[in-house]
Amino acid sequence: MKKLAERFKKNDNQEETQVIKEEKELIEQKKENDAPALIPFESRNDRVGRYFKKYLKNFLFDEFSDSFITKNRLEFMRGVPIPLRHDDFQAFQGGEGLKILHIAENMAWIMGIDPKFKYTVKYVEFMNRLFNQRTLLEGLLKEGRDAAEKEDFDNAIIHFRAALILKPDYLHALYSYARVCREFYLRGNDDIYIGRFKAESMEYFELLTEVHPRFAQAYYYLGYDYLNLGLYQKAALVWKEFLRRSNNFQDKREIRKRLAQLEQPITIEKGCNAVLAGRWREGLDILEPFLDTKFKGWWPLHYYLGVAYARTGSNAKAVASFKRVLGINGSHLESIKELADLYALSGDKENERKYRKKAELIMAQIAEQEKERREREEKEEEEC
Repeated sequence: MKKLAERFKKNDNQEETQVIKEEKELIEQKKENDAPALIPFESRNDRVGRYFKKYLKNFLFDEFSDSFITKNRLEFMRGVPIPLRHDDFQAFQGGEGLKILHIAENMAWIMGIDPKFKYTVKYVEFMNRLFNQRTLLEGLLKEGRDAAEKEDFDNAIIHFRAALILKPDYLHALYSYARVCREFYLRGNDDIYIGRFKAESMEYFELLTEVHPRFAQAYYYLGYDYLNLGLYQKAALVWKEFLRRSNNFQDKREIRKRLAQLEQPITIEKGCNAVLAGRWREGLDILEPFLDTKFKGWWPLHYYLGVAYARTGSNAKAVASFKRVLGINGSHLESIKELADLYALSGDKENERKYRKKAELIMAQIAEQEKERREREEKEEEEC
């Protein structure tokens, strides 16, 4: 297994050259069309920002003096609160003063923690006025990657988010942000937390393939995100694109093996999709041969077979299929409801009541979990 320090670096020199070439092409494209390749980062739905707002307590706010504003022609910063760490406050108010780069770093933290902060636009203007944007972006990226190598992922993600506010289509920040979101969800132990970071990671790998379509590694990780969601056909499609674009022979060998392993799951997925589309017979023809394979332990196989059997009048087979689902996934609500309906059709009142009651209990549990989730989110918002 590669060291974490290596995982945030490019895989080879050829890929790095490709990235540089693509960024030059993007610059030329923007000369012809000033519209940004992506909407501003701060305008997007922020799924994960709530987990970093705790760091706002590390900052106090003051304002630049009138003399400093006048001297540096920064009228747009008049009345704008300046973020200071507790140790910065005395130096900022007098004493030896603070370096502008240090103040810009504090601003980057505030933007990265809360992109929708009221003065984010002013901070961006301040940073762009006083610093070269390329230097700023490279500095934020280095800070983030150095933190990621030390597994200080909160620090890393805040810097990557700040870089994306400065330049939402910045390839290296998009890639690093998607990668570090992936680290968060792989290490998470709460379903909601994992779900948020997984969705964020997948969205930004998808954006990478749209904005920087020649960047191979985005397809590599996006394929694994799709695989984790059981989207086998989508995983195969993006991995084939990865094979077409990548020069990393080790990763290509790995993905070829993965694609070979996906052949049967892709066929099962096609069968499930046929059932979802109401093509019951087609679904049965595709799925039934897998009952005697290693995939017989997959509850979705039995569920979609059960649906197809029920819709084609093979009720006994449908009951058996849904019971197999419950033998693997005992609280699968849809299978329980299907069984209740099948027993109602056959006039078996006792079993119908049994499964209706079981469905009600599970729905009550789901409602209670949803209530607890909302309460937890509201508490998190209050603490922020």
